[in-house]
Amino acid sequence: MDGKCLFCEIAAGRVPAEAVYRDENVLVIRDIAPQAPVHLLVMPVEHVESAAEVQKPEVWSKVMDCAVKTAARLGLDRDGYRLVVNCGEKAGQTIPHLHIHLLAGRNFRWPPG
Repeated sequence: MDGKCLFCEIAAGRVPAEAVYRDENVLVIRDIAPQAPVHLLVMPVEHVESAAEVQKPEVWSKVMDCAVKTAARLGLDRDGYRLVVNCGEKAGQTIPHLHIHLLAGRNFRWPPG
């Protein structure tokens, strides 16, 4: 990575973000433009451009496990939460780094958009 990925810069500590959780593989931060009362971004520390670019299944395993455990730790599993992965610009992916949106705290409609 050439240092132009915002999420890589956040993971490296060069750009500030409100971290909710971090380990050697996964980072969870608060979204700066929340779409729900709780809006977290769960991402691998390692740069992976999008869902379509995941080469190692353990990336999905670690990121999804962290999303579910974070939701439980914050008590979001009581009323429910939504996990969203956008893949590509037309799908709404604005940062080219794999991330899961963890949304909670309000009622969600279907279809989503």
